[in-house]
Amino acid sequence: MGLLAFVSSIPHTETALLSLFVIVLASIAVVQWFKPKLRLPPGPVAVPIFGNWLQVGDDLNHENLSEMAKKYGEIFLLRMGQRNLVVISSPELAKEVLHTQGVEFGSRTRNVVFDIFTGKGQDMVFTVYGDHWRKMRRIMTVPFFTNKVVQHARSHWEEEINSVIADIKADPDAASTGMVVRRRLQMLMYNNMFRMMFGRRFEKVDDPLFLELKRLNGERSRLAQSFEYNYGDFIPILRPFLRNYLKQCQKVKDERLILFKGFVEERQRETKVNPPSTDEKCAIDHILDAYKNGEISYDNVLYIVENINVAAIETTLWSIEWGLAEIVNNPDVQKSMRDELNSVLGPGVPLTEPDVPKLPYLHWVVKETMRLHMAIPLLVPHMNLHQAKLGGYDIPAESKILVNAWWLANNPEWWNKPDVFNPDRFAGPEKIEANGNDFRFLPFGVGRRSCPGIILAIPIVSLVLGRLVQSFELLPPPGFRKVDTKGHGGQFSLRIANHSVIVCKPIN
Repeated sequence: MGLLAFVSSIPHTETALLSLFVIVLASIAVVQWFKPKLRLPPGPVAVPIFGNWLQVGDDLNHENLSEMAKKYGEIFLLRMGQRNLVVISSPELAKEVLHTQGVEFGSRTRNVVFDIFTGKGQDMVFTVYGDHWRKMRRIMTVPFFTNKVVQHARSHWEEEINSVIADIKADPDAASTGMVVRRRLQMLMYNNMFRMMFGRRFEKVDDPLFLELKRLNGERSRLAQSFEYNYGDFIPILRPFLRNYLKQCQKVKDERLILFKGFVEERQRETKVNPPSTDEKCAIDHILDAYKNGEISYDNVLYIVENINVAAIETTLWSIEWGLAEIVNNPDVQKSMRDELNSVLGPGVPLTEPDVPKLPYLHWVVKETMRLHMAIPLLVPHMNLHQAKLGGYDIPAESKILVNAWWLANNPEWWNKPDVFNPDRFAGPEKIEANGNDFRFLPFGVGRRSCPGIILAIPIVSLVLGRLVQSFELLPPPGFRKVDTKGHGGQFSLRIANHSVIVCKPIN
């Protein structure tokens, strides 16, 4: 049967559908034919629909991506279903993404889970680059991220670490069999930030409100940082299989916002009775002023609280916990810290925040902790809204850009014995700092989308570690030579896998 005879034998409706199908195929072919050919970064060969997902899997942690960089180079492309992931593994290209082309690559990617937890970008950390981000950053800077804030809050930080030290000394097991110090340090971090944010603190680790806040924040971190949902994010046709997962996310998000609203309303009731002076205002007072002035919505207020609970509290706690573990495992480092503190401040003189700049070895310990155990090893992912050029390659619009900051700080090509905890590596003339003056070391990123929390994290981590070393001989538990420092990675986070028992013997 000839083609014309075959077509004439098909019913009219089916003929129309067949014609439409042929036209669609022809249109796709024409578009592909005339579409500019892009010079894409190297990477594994992708297959239709799934891309590289079947080869790579869901676990895109920093160590796996570092191994891939050894094979494909300092820039490579992964096609994960419908998403393009571009991985950067050199200081030069990191500078391009974060600084030189900071506007082009200054946006944030969206995914189905973070859309739930951020109200589709109503926060600051995960919103796209533009007017909303600039407004939110400005509103958050005054109450959180200035030297004036540090000087106002430092007395509270010092009170909180003194309270921790008193509680450890009061624990009958701390000096013999040891205790999980992390549990008490977690309340310290919550109190540090909640005093800044709401002018309130939690009195006990078993406070029901504190326990509920910890539980919900922990669930948020687990759900958002898991690799379990990648398949549904990468490949939309598989998204229906995420229905129950996304319901869990929505439930946790709703419960958290209700809890945050309770803290906000509590502060509003207090200030209605006793209006604070300008100097007495806490962070939420300034943020509510912006809401009353029509600059932001009430939802924006709650998502700012959300960002602080995740981005400020947990990440700083992770760094403290890593640093404490390394101090326990390296007695020579602990002794050098204690010697410096005694030499500069005098034996028995408690460390305060203004003393931190006088203590270079303490600062090296903090930096070495953040180098070896970077809390956000891939930084928060970047995105280019439009097609861009990078390293001589074409980067398709809306690509997810991962800067492997952990590999930049742990590549033996740039660091001597990077797997060894050695604070003295920062003693050299290069003066490598955490603020991004050297693109091999970017614990807080750099440029427009860098983490503004560096101004809080460095002094808090320094103060906590310094005071613990002043107050206690810190040892592994009986029968162990070291505490476990294995890490547990997430979408772009790294925390210590097991919370260690530490013996704390008071120093007179």
